Amino acid sequence: MRKALPIMFQGTHSDAGKSVIATAFCRIFARNGWKTAPFKSQNMSLNSYVTLDGKEIGRAQGVQAEAAGVVATTHMNPILIKPSRDQEAQIVVHGKPYENMKASDYRSEFFHTGLQLIQQSLDMLMKQYDRLVIEGAGSPAEVNLNDRELVNMRVARMANAPVVLVGDIERGGVFASLVGTLQLLEEQDRKRVIGVIINKFRGDLSLLQPGLRWFEQYTGVKVLGVVPYTHVRIDAEDSVALSRYATKKDDGKAIDVAVIQYPRISNFTDIDPFFAEPDCSVRFVSDASLLGEPDILILPGSKNTIEDVCFLKETGLFSAIRRLYERTDVTIVGICGGYQMLGERIQDPFHVETPLDEIDGLSLLPMETTLAREKTTVLCEGILTFKGETFHVEGYEIHMGRSSVKRGEPLIFMEGKTDGCKTKDERVIGTYMHDLFHNDAFRHYLLNDVRRKKHVLFPIERPFYRRLRNEAFDELADCVEKHVDVRTIERKMIEFQRGRYGDA
Repeated sequence: MRKALPIMFQGTHSDAGKSVIATAFCRIFARNGWKTAPFKSQNMSLNSYVTLDGKEIGRAQGVQAEAAGVVATTHMNPILIKPSRDQEAQIVVHGKPYENMKASDYRSEFFHTGLQLIQQSLDMLMKQYDRLVIEGAGSPAEVNLNDRELVNMRVARMANAPVVLVGDIERGGVFASLVGTLQLLEEQDRKRVIGVIINKFRGDLSLLQPGLRWFEQYTGVKVLGVVPYTHVRIDAEDSVALSRYATKKDDGKAIDVAVIQYPRISNFTDIDPFFAEPDCSVRFVSDASLLGEPDILILPGSKNTIEDVCFLKETGLFSAIRRLYERTDVTIVGICGGYQMLGERIQDPFHVETPLDEIDGLSLLPMETTLAREKTTVLCEGILTFKGETFHVEGYEIHMGRSSVKRGEPLIFMEGKTDGCKTKDERVIGTYMHDLFHNDAFRHYLLNDVRRKKHVLFPIERPFYRRLRNEAFDELADCVEKHVDVRTIERKMIEFQRGRYGDA
């Protein structure tokens, strides 16, 4: 009783651009009038997304649902793996924590359960939608893992989906990686690959043409398109993308925004709106020597707050942050795990994160946190008060801690509760609300406060981030439609379902 036509995008490695290409096709199909859903059977990411019913999925699938103009559900990402320690991760099933497992135990004990969950979600989506855009993970050529993989060719076979292989030319060796991947696939899976897309191309396309012709002759697989490198900003799926971010200040921009990058950083997409601000230099800092004297310092979320506090202490960042507050006029903002770090103490009586019972925080906010077994995942909104002004803000919460404010004023007043807190001088603020900076009025006011202190001009045009984000979906779709043979892909999708290819 399936009605959806599926297409699957796999990559030669992580961060090849699968998520971005899948997002583009979600938008392309939706603009053509097809009810479209994204799907990723198993996502390993610390960037997550909260659905309307308060469930947690990978952020990429939430963003892809937005691009398709549909409401995100947990069927679009039934299994989310959130690494918490070396070789250990929290397994989230249909948006709720299932169990903390080691990698070996996950492979040996969870495989059949996962397979059943994936099949159920696939069946549900295939009945409800016209088009299904499926995303793989890593590489389908991981021969040491393929006997129990749950996210690449096994899913393509389950959905009877044609596969497009995505390669990243910016890293170099794109033809070797594409050819090598194809050669390592089993024959039945290799037949499923209808073509490749070369992603992130810069330069003169005519110089690439001999390589494209050679590839098609050597492999018999069609090059479906060469997508140019684009500055269209789509939410990053995981921390692999952090390697592309700056670590030094852009001296051509007036405002210096520093973001602490600890090993278990999560939901760092909270910072994305600052990239749209014309006079903001955004840099990620993991070494005390690079901290400098930023105008705004942000401590983002963390999947393991205690271990990341240990990281701050080991690297000298812990002391450097405290000195920064004492000696400069910096504004410090902590979100979720970063908020917990700003408090006086983090307690872990149930050893949710580590064997440690507790650890001292930065003591910049008058509060303590106790980690709990149950996770809070909820959309939220309220009234934020800052420097005498009030702002309606909305976002989402994902955390396993409960913070108790000893004294001082809450940051956000919500229906029936408060959230966060701030110092009397309002130079340090903390909250559990992710997407805080996506609220344009508050972000504009925060930056204007810095501009006033630094006596710099206000920009004439101010970015409205949610509108820019929606426009980015169309810009991305336009780019991919221009450079990729979408008609051939759609024709192959139909042929697969008619049983002319694959194992249908």
